[in-house]
Amino acid sequence: MNRRTIIAALAAAGLALAAAPAMSQSKYQAEYRLSTVVGTAFPWGKAGEKWGELVKQRTNGRINIKMYPGVSLVAGDQTREFTAIRQGVIDLAIGSTINWSPQIRQLNLFSLPFLMPDYAAIDALTQGEVGRDLFGILGKAGVVPLAWGENGFREVTNSKRELRRPADFKGLKFRVVGSPLFLDTFTALGANPTQMSWADAQPAFASGAVDGQENPLTVFTAAKLHTVGQKNVTLWGYVADPLIFVANKEVWESWSKEDQKIVRDAAVEAGKYCIELAREGLTGASPAMHKTIEGFGVKIVKPTAAERAEFQKVTRPVYDKWAKQIGPDLVKKAEAAIASRKK
Repeated sequence: MNRRTIIAALAAAGLALAAAPAMSQSKYQAEYRLSTVVGTAFPWGKAGEKWGELVKQRTNGRINIKMYPGVSLVAGDQTREFTAIRQGVIDLAIGSTINWSPQIRQLNLFSLPFLMPDYAAIDALTQGEVGRDLFGILGKAGVVPLAWGENGFREVTNSKRELRRPADFKGLKFRVVGSPLFLDTFTALGANPTQMSWADAQPAFASGAVDGQENPLTVFTAAKLHTVGQKNVTLWGYVADPLIFVANKEVWESWSKEDQKIVRDAAVEAGKYCIELAREGLTGASPAMHKTIEGFGVKIVKPTAAERAEFQKVTRPVYDKWAKQIGPDLVKKAEAAIASRKK
């Protein structure tokens, strides 16, 4: 082989090597579908938007994420979202631990009534060993968990009366999410819980077909629930709703290691942003959001420690029943983490 032939062969090899990354990127989709329950009027949706922006910018457009709010990729059925991610109908999602709990029973942990008394308790779970355990469970279930976000503590509202004790719930019809645990909790309180999608719930409030609901206050304000008869808010903080950023496994494996790191780091950043938004105006002695809601003509009830203890006592059988289903070891680990948290 003469010198010219050798140079030509090396050049050809170099061209082939240079083309390799482009060939691997040819597997990339033109668009990746991100599922969320709500849109950009809510912290949850804002976090989805930020995640997509960060990824597009940092991958120079190699990964283009389009958000589909209202769980529109599964016809609005929140409880089908996790299965759709595993099946590849959805590429990416920021999902509620509540909505995914029918498929991953351990996620019911966060819905145990009155497990988490404050934000430090949420952090003790999501940012510690319990959070890592749950990510391991999700990984084995066929998705790639990337980061934690937050929807917030869920407060109860209604159109009829102040709710200070379990007896006040008797006979009221509440919209709840599609989780049997929530049905059990509200039934224990003497209420009449009914499962329905968020899209169906708001007209039901306006017509009076449903008396109340439970959701974070960020949802109350963004959805303007005071305009559909929700004039009473009880700040009981009975459960919180962490969110999880995930990717479909096949989609994840189709990306280069470099792009995987970009997507994960962006998810962590967007998750922190989500948590900040979910807690904004809700901390301190006189939270700004409480004043905003009272400005709508809404009555805010803050149960005393004794009143909260009464709610806790009535719902304790539900807690004990579901702790067995979630896994006693995981629940004990969570209780220990909360007991030793830094307040």
